[in-house]
Amino acid sequence: MIAEKLISNTISPLFLSDKGKEAITMMNIFHVKHLPVVEDQKVLALISEEFITQQDMDAAISEYKIAPLSLSVNRKDHLFDIMSKMAENRLTVIPVLDDDDNYLGLITQEELLQFYGNSFSFKEPGSIIVLETTKRQYSLAEISSIIESESGAVLSSFLTSVENTEKVMITIKVNKHEIQRIAAALERYEYAIKATYTEQEYIDTLKDRYDLLMNYLDV
Repeated sequence: MIAEKLISNTISPLFLSDKGKEAITMMNIFHVKHLPVVEDQKVLALISEEFITQQDMDAAISEYKIAPLSLSVNRKDHLFDIMSKMAENRLTVIPVLDDDDNYLGLITQEELLQFYGNSFSFKEPGSIIVLETTKRQYSLAEISSIIESESGAVLSSFLTSVENTEKVMITIKVNKHEIQRIAAALERYEYAIKATYTEQEYIDTLKDRYDLLMNYLDV
């Protein structure tokens, strides 16, 4: 999933003519603590509730000394890149720009995390296998072929890099509850099995991590 598919349909940006108290009202209505300031399709800044409350609330935003925009995402940026940038900077919204840096809309923390959580509520029954290999050796086609040779099928997968190494972790959803033969076949092809889960075990693990992330972001 990329940024342009995650843009909120309900929240408008701020404009230079908006007053501070109007900006705070908008933030309260939509339960966010940040909003972009837009003029002529360009994002001038991303201002916070904390910043506004330190200004003259009856003054227009044009009278504030706002810092230039430093945080945004491109319309083609991936879900995980967006989540990482928002979490690292403790943002509740982030602007989405096109290839010419024009404003397309914004992504909210709440909707992003809801999409992330819901994306792992798989409808089809099965199990989860977490593999480790190197970037050079990684081949989803080969992994799928190995699983299919044991009468299984890949329902979904995603890839994460191991920081400061050439290793990658591949999380795969397969359509089998009994996966011992599949795991053994993967190991024969030198894929390291790092973890296996039943459907409910994996959902519980994701929920725990999701709750920890929500607590960290203080939402």
